[in-house]
Amino acid sequence: MSGEGRRTGGRFPRCVLFDLDGTLLDSAPDMVATVNRMRAARGVSPMPLAQLRPHVSKGARAMSAAAFPGLGGEVPPELIREFLDVYAEELGRHGAAFDGIEAMLAALEADGARWGIVTNKPEYLARGLMPALGWESRSGVLIGGDTLAERKPHPLPLLHAAGAMGFAVADCVYVGDDERDILAARAAGMRSLVALWGYRLEHDDPRAWQADTMVESPQALLEPDAWP
Repeated sequence: MSGEGRRTGGRFPRCVLFDLDGTLLDSAPDMVATVNRMRAARGVSPMPLAQLRPHVSKGARAMSAAAFPGLGGEVPPELIREFLDVYAEELGRHGAAFDGIEAMLAALEADGARWGIVTNKPEYLARGLMPALGWESRSGVLIGGDTLAERKPHPLPLLHAAGAMGFAVADCVYVGDDERDILAARAAGMRSLVALWGYRLEHDDPRAWQADTMVESPQALLEPDAWP
């Protein structure tokens, strides 16, 4: 079926599912504040945003490993728990939606499309962000990393989200900034779009992820032709 066929009744895809951190939300400042509180508690100097930002989409374990490189990547469970506890206190205090996200979401809504969120962030943390962003009643679904038995890159969260919103997979596009987002979409048979404005490590190569398309900025998604 052609892209236009899947857009019957509107200019944009009928259902768009988004990753959260690094896609809709610039949450790096909240996570950096979290890391530097943990380091300060141990008498260690703060780390700069630029050093930590690429790790944000990888989650609590990766952020904890980046915060304490002396661990050699071996992060004990209690350190991850500490990160999540401190992060819950910093949640929404420093970060914000990326520039252009609100205009893009408004354009989808004005076209009659619906959107939702599928993230690997724990659901309670993701839900805690929604009121401050004004998204709690606008997002048609919110799936966290612990909502279901599987998390991305497994396709279950995307398949469940599409079904919960009443859409076939063919009606949906998934937007994310990490390879596991694209792997999940491909495994679900869902069209995918790489958010190049998000967080990536130096060795990450989005071209190798085999998404349907890549986009440089949220503003570009105001154009219907930018969507796969």
